[in-house]
Amino acid sequence: MRAGLRSAGSTQLYATAARRQVLLGPARATTMAAATGVSTSKAYDELTAKLRELDALNGISGLLGWDEMVMMPEGSAGSRGAQKSALAGVLYDKRTDQQLGSLLQQLKAAAGELDPVQAAVVRDATRSYTRETALPKELAQRIAQLETDAYVAWVAARKESDFSKFAPFLQQWVDVNKQKAAAIDPSLPVYDVLLDDYEKGMTSARLDEIFAEVRTGLVPLLAELREKGSPPDDSWLRGSYSIDTQAAMCREVALQLGFDTNNGRLDVSVHPFTGGSHPTDVRMTTRFKEDDLTEGLTGAIHETGHALYEQGRNLDAAWEGLPVNSALSMGIHESQSLFWERMVGLSQPFAEWLLPLITKHFPDFPQRSAQEFYAAENVIKSPSLIRVAADEVTYPMHIILRYEIERGLMDGSIKVEDVPAVWKQKMQDYLGTTPEDDANGCLQDVHWSAGLFGYFPTYSLGAMYACQIYAHAKQQLPDLEQQVAAGNFTPLKEWLNEHIHRKGSLHPSGDALMTAVTGNALQPQVFLAYLRDKYSKLYKLS
Repeated sequence: MRAGLRSAGSTQLYATAARRQVLLGPARATTMAAATGVSTSKAYDELTAKLRELDALNGISGLLGWDEMVMMPEGSAGSRGAQKSALAGVLYDKRTDQQLGSLLQQLKAAAGELDPVQAAVVRDATRSYTRETALPKELAQRIAQLETDAYVAWVAARKESDFSKFAPFLQQWVDVNKQKAAAIDPSLPVYDVLLDDYEKGMTSARLDEIFAEVRTGLVPLLAELREKGSPPDDSWLRGSYSIDTQAAMCREVALQLGFDTNNGRLDVSVHPFTGGSHPTDVRMTTRFKEDDLTEGLTGAIHETGHALYEQGRNLDAAWEGLPVNSALSMGIHESQSLFWERMVGLSQPFAEWLLPLITKHFPDFPQRSAQEFYAAENVIKSPSLIRVAADEVTYPMHIILRYEIERGLMDGSIKVEDVPAVWKQKMQDYLGTTPEDDANGCLQDVHWSAGLFGYFPTYSLGAMYACQIYAHAKQQLPDLEQQVAAGNFTPLKEWLNEHIHRKGSLHPSGDALMTAVTGNALQPQVFLAYLRDKYSKLYKLS
């Protein structure tokens, strides 16, 4: 599993940094009545002009963020901060413009005159406008300041492995997020409002249903694999692999999967991410370790999945530059990266294609079979203490643990000062191990220092979406695995373009998209069956 926060539609990655650069002005309530005498068609045209301008400005913000992480000289930090601050102010003014609100109000009243694409544009633009204009100036300013203060405190607390140094800031984030949720929609549970920032249409009740099934199925499977299984040998993968050669090989893999360098570029960065400004300008980065070939490979494939989603978005005139053309959610975006990383990249057919490519770039690579390489790539970590280093079997339990804690913080059933103890108990219950200190426990992730409550579930939702989509793709493309083994990824990429990428945010939720594509809402049992079948064979369970 790759580390870091990624963009959905190339904006999420830079959102926190942008908020740090500007003290937001007062939220502007829509007071202007819908313009009389303006036709629905004209109102929609005016709305889309404003939304496309916002999209272009967001693209500029994405390029500034990419450049800062990849190309910017060290001495440019001050000027870049001023540039981002100025742009963030312009974006805020345009996102909260009263005329934008009036147009949305008029078009909501005329919903019966809109086609499905137009209705999706109005639905999602209204959602964004409501969330942007809900926060009073004082709360927005407090959030902007807390992002900086809490991050600094988290870095220090993690260095000293002392949760108590971060606890007061986590408590502030709990309080601030409750105020934020109440301002946006006091009729909903706090966690549901926060979750909607990342996974629209999802609720905590639905998450409880999904995660309860996963937890019930996964905890005993993991115990059985560890107690009765025979782990594959992965020791032979250890070695020294030139970073330049890894980069060249991973570039070849990305291009073979379908990444288009006419509409994007590949670079190396400290923290891998995919961003850019438009489907015709997608910026993908990855990183490599000299002593770990598989991390660079899986990372490159993961980011290629994100990039293929971005490059595959719908550029028809009715879609381009509008909310309906953006990624549906963080979970759906993650599904596309995990689709290629896990469902394809960690499969035996892919190993059959990949192994000759590895030996071409690394002639001294051990002479092993594709089956042995496939098995070595899929070893379950034991112990599994760190989320970003977890395998696909243990990873969901890391996410469920975090979800249960952050939801408990929001509903009051868990107190901030109890987080380390609750963390250790859940680690023992779910993963059979306990961290020795806070740095390897509840302080290991940056998310809570940025106030990102509701983000964690999208990682495992993405894995489950990916599994269900792949199962359906195999039905639609009967010779899929033979094509993968032969390195012919075009039919699969085109299938994803048609059924996932070009659909953008037409559907209101991940469940709705899954129903449209596979015939069913998200089914955790598909994911559990995949894991049991795959790892029972790999670990030679009877």
